[in-house]
Amino acid sequence: MLTGRLPATDVLVVGAGLAGLHTATQLARRGHDVVLAERRTRLDGTVRTTGIFVRRTLEDFDLPPEHLGPAIRRMVLYPPSHRRPVVLDSARDEYRVGDMAPLYVTQARAAAAAGVRLLLGARYAGRHGGHHVLHGPDGPARVRARFVVGADGARSAVARELDLDRNTELLVGAEEVYPAPRRDVVPAFHCVVDPRLAPGYLAWVLDDGEHVHVGVAGYADRYPRGMRQALREFAASAPGLVGVARPDGGPRDDGGTATGAGGTAAGAVGAADSVGAADQVERRGGPIPVGGLLRRIASPHGLLVGDAAGAVSPLTAGGLDPCLRLSEHAVDVLDAALRTGRRDALRRYDGAALRARFRGRLTMRRGLSMVRTPAVATAGVALLRTPPGRAAARRILFGSGSFPDP
Repeated sequence: MLTGRLPATDVLVVGAGLAGLHTATQLARRGHDVVLAERRTRLDGTVRTTGIFVRRTLEDFDLPPEHLGPAIRRMVLYPPSHRRPVVLDSARDEYRVGDMAPLYVTQARAAAAAGVRLLLGARYAGRHGGHHVLHGPDGPARVRARFVVGADGARSAVARELDLDRNTELLVGAEEVYPAPRRDVVPAFHCVVDPRLAPGYLAWVLDDGEHVHVGVAGYADRYPRGMRQALREFAASAPGLVGVARPDGGPRDDGGTATGAGGTAAGAVGAADSVGAADQVERRGGPIPVGGLLRRIASPHGLLVGDAAGAVSPLTAGGLDPCLRLSEHAVDVLDAALRTGRRDALRRYDGAALRARFRGRLTMRRGLSMVRTPAVATAGVALLRTPPGRAAARRILFGSGSFPDP
């Protein structure tokens, strides 16, 4: 029962997403007492992220393979017309999509096995009288912690409580996930640059042969008819739902005019037609911080990780690799502070220094945010067909520069 005064702890971690679970588990494995508070009542319920893990993450972190989809080596970039896409193939496995609900549950079990006290249905309400207050279904509870970690998302309550920086540049995204209707496809990530559907970002179809993710994201104030309407329009004619080449290299024959991955999308079938509404797995959505890593992400009383810290690529909006790497750094810093008793150890957790390494992507983010007409988007994709453009796209999409090592 979550009421009254709880036993004191070394670290209170707020938020049981990937960043919070990883931070809590690693701190506990280093011998510290950790409480992990999560406002959801179950971890396998609402999922916000597409769950894309990049090659660098897969190489460096021990993720449960049973919760990862097939490897993806192909990226296809389309202009608004969907004609003449840029097809990029890698010689290596570049992406795998996590089945996030069971992955969260598996990571929570690992946290509990390490000694983390996990409190579900516990909403963080700030500090009062030297205690952190958590609101649960049975009323408020108080816990004293030496440090607090904000892993509570793009609109972090912990950031506000600690008077740290908060995300101001946010995209909003919406996605529908279906079982893949066919498994004889080349797993591929299809992205459309179209400011009418995804102002300032992308619309996508990701088909790994097990699930199909259909989504859009952009700046909320640029959706005149709402993001959900944009998603419906995109799903009605999205490329990549059919027209993906078979493993033998030939075009798929779905009884229509589907083409290979390098052709047009004239025969593409919408999500509702290709898989059926009854087969829908789930809907996802939420805010995506793209202003880059925040400058002030630590105080003598605690720090921020994951989306709360803005640890998301400004350009690609990929957040799982940055969240794990920044969490590793947070664990090192907190471990030093707890062992030495020196709160000033948290000065090493310097967002401004790390942010300086994102100048190039922040510049490209500003450029992408200014794409407001289909003509400009078409010209941008045309540049990617040139040898320098293809090289730049490969470096961004298949490179290892997701997040700098602190």
